[in-house]
Amino acid sequence: MLNKFKNHINKQLPFLEKSKLIIAISGGVDSVVLAHLCKTLGLNFALAHCNFNLRREESNADEEFVLELAEELDVEVFIQNFDTQAYADENKRSIQMAARELRYDWFAELAEQLKFDYILTAHHADDNLETFLINFTRGTGLNGLTGIPMLNDNIVRPLLPFSREQIEHYAKEQNISWREDSSNSSRKYLRNKLRHEVVPILKEINPQLLDSFQNTLENLNDTADIVEESLNAVAKRAITKIDDNGITYKVSEFKKVNNPKAYLFEMFKDYGFTEWYDVVDLLDAQSGKQVFSNSHRLIKHRDVLILTNCHSEQNEESFDVSEDIKSINTPIGILFFDEADTIKESSKNTIFVDKDKLKYPLELRLRKEGDYFYPSGMKGKKKISKYLKDEKLSLVEKENTWLLTSNNDIVWVVGKRSDNRFCVTEATTKILKIEVE
Repeated sequence: MLNKFKNHINKQLPFLEKSKLIIAISGGVDSVVLAHLCKTLGLNFALAHCNFNLRREESNADEEFVLELAEELDVEVFIQNFDTQAYADENKRSIQMAARELRYDWFAELAEQLKFDYILTAHHADDNLETFLINFTRGTGLNGLTGIPMLNDNIVRPLLPFSREQIEHYAKEQNISWREDSSNSSRKYLRNKLRHEVVPILKEINPQLLDSFQNTLENLNDTADIVEESLNAVAKRAITKIDDNGITYKVSEFKKVNNPKAYLFEMFKDYGFTEWYDVVDLLDAQSGKQVFSNSHRLIKHRDVLILTNCHSEQNEESFDVSEDIKSINTPIGILFFDEADTIKESSKNTIFVDKDKLKYPLELRLRKEGDYFYPSGMKGKKKISKYLKDEKLSLVEKENTWLLTSNNDIVWVVGKRSDNRFCVTEATTKILKIEVE
């Protein structure tokens, strides 16, 4: 196995040889063998062990074992203790998910603080098969069936080509000691049920199961490449705008393809959507129709779909502007306030007002229900909601419309239109230029 591992590193992961590495070590046979292999190859690494405090003395014994292993290999070791149960309860996570989040968050923090290049985990071919089966049984798209990636950002899994049997055989052959996690024998976790009850039957049916599975993964990944190429082509045609409000897609481009639902799924699956028939119905829905996930929403606006974050409760957010302020940073850019001698041409981003008509402090805030103003160049007043509708703005743009007010009177619908009540006249003695960049 050592020679195969060395060849694998040389061909697939040569960058590890000159990198500073962390090995995520539990004390189990997989991670311990990975540490020994990396030591034999002369790689530069440290060990990082998480004590999740879920198995009492057994957890502490694992920690002690890792400390002894680090001494044996003459490498640095980092230990972190977690109250995993408390974290799971507080964040409404399963124990497994809580442990995963705590583990990877700490690894990332460790790598960033101490300038480690890569984090190595000991996932192997059997883990890959189990993950495939878990995703398959829960329902997934193509990406859920393409296996664990060998390289994912700074996470590297050098043992993916090797089976659990190969790893254990190497450990016994080299007289390598490891710790057995008693929870691995429990049938209450889906992964363990598959490992102990389903996979052995599959291997009995096909003794070359892992080899066949690897061929299947290669075929699925080839298919995924084709899907991604087609998806990118549609996305390139469909996306018309990307800004702070979200991403805008032309509905017509989804209607052109043979299977709009498939493209919508692939385009938006990473944003948490689950009601895919509702998403498809958006293509023919009226403007303003929305579909929500926990984190995002899709909005139909005329002939486009707009993907944006779920609207946060930000209606109370506001900024006071005192008379001596010359500039202020805001969510829509920098507002500048300068006295001017003459009026130049106004624009959507620049207005000129009669400073003596202002009452300080001014307030910059999001629009509210019932707001109205006297649009410059028009007679009479108009509700902001009606003005925005006439301007054919999308729901997202309406929600992100900011108003500059004086004593609660609107001076400027920022970036759109000023108010007649504050316009410069022949009687004006102080001209204030207000600009947003």
